[in-house]
Amino acid sequence: MDHSEFYRDARADLTGPLAGVRVIEATTTWAGPMCGCLLADFGADVIKVEHPDGEVARHAPPFLSTAEAAVSFMHATVNRNKRSLTLDLRQPGGRDVFLRLAERADVVVENFRPGVLARFGLDYAAVRARKPDVVYVSISGYGQYGPDSERAGYDPIAQATSGYLSLNGEPEGRPVKSPTFLADDLAGLHAALGALAALRHRDRTGEGQHVDVSLLDAMLFQSTGYLTLGALGIPLPRMGNEFRIAAPAGVYPCRDGDVMLGVLLDSHWKILARQIGHPELADHPDYATTPARLARRADVNRRVEAWTRERGVPEVVAALVQAGLPAAPVQSYADAARDPHVRARDMLQEVPQEDGQSAPITGPAAKLSRTPLRVRSGAPGLGAQTEEILGELGLDAEQVARLRDARVIR
Repeated sequence: MDHSEFYRDARADLTGPLAGVRVIEATTTWAGPMCGCLLADFGADVIKVEHPDGEVARHAPPFLSTAEAAVSFMHATVNRNKRSLTLDLRQPGGRDVFLRLAERADVVVENFRPGVLARFGLDYAAVRARKPDVVYVSISGYGQYGPDSERAGYDPIAQATSGYLSLNGEPEGRPVKSPTFLADDLAGLHAALGALAALRHRDRTGEGQHVDVSLLDAMLFQSTGYLTLGALGIPLPRMGNEFRIAAPAGVYPCRDGDVMLGVLLDSHWKILARQIGHPELADHPDYATTPARLARRADVNRRVEAWTRERGVPEVVAALVQAGLPAAPVQSYADAARDPHVRARDMLQEVPQEDGQSAPITGPAAKLSRTPLRVRSGAPGLGAQTEEILGELGLDAEQVARLRDARVIR
């Protein structure tokens, strides 16, 4: 199937499947903005509420150009497809505008530490009093309840607390954090999914609700069942690139780089054994089954590595793929950005930015044939739609001027 065939029934009159849904997002950095990013990519009208000084993601290097008003890579990535409204929520004027926005919204997303928005008069109870069927999504390090709920919690803290950090890295090395904002990303994904489920329930029953997502819970849910193994006292050794359930499987050196390859099925071992020049081991009882190969992990790794070291990465990958085996070069993100398949999947989309430059922005992962997703607009300038949004609330020029004079808005 090619691109045009997949999208042959696509509609061009909608922003996405969530067209008509309004989201108010009061978030900072990554987990909360990621939730809003997903909902915006799916077509919702996401109004990002920021302090007049702007949030963390706007100021984090590196930047996408050398322009004087250059755009942060974080801001460009996670705040695209949104509108920007500046509000100082600590001031009564900011609180009042936020509540008026919430009255017209389907979803409110926030990622303040539990208790902060209650002090501002903007917690779930306050918003629900104005909008009974609101879906109110809270994202935090440890959740809205529990002994640690009021602690500050950031991505690497959730990685450490969950157990993930203890298993990441080489067996003889120190624990290593994920190079990406893994806990933030997963919490944002679960928050968006929770919002969609709560919207479905609201549409059926008229009932809103509070959705509570913590970075820690998201990491634990995505732990491949390891939390259960930990509870049962089953050992979980750090294995680096090895796999508990398969051998040979891992990263192997070639003349000009590394490849990731693996044998998950005994039938695949038969193919690989012949490919690497050891047909006599294809059906040998000491190698033919997964348990047997796991018992001889070092030996099978040595045999595979002897074959890969004599060849270049393209040759190894081509030979294994042609044989029907899974294999891939270990690419940098720069390599991935040049990958024809990545390009064909629209995972990089050229998008104009607020500084007047254009940048290749990561595209949505989900592909929807009827309501295609795309990066419709770059991340907005700080407060770029403030007057537009306040006008939608019915505020006149004099009221807007008073808010600006009081520094409630920028």
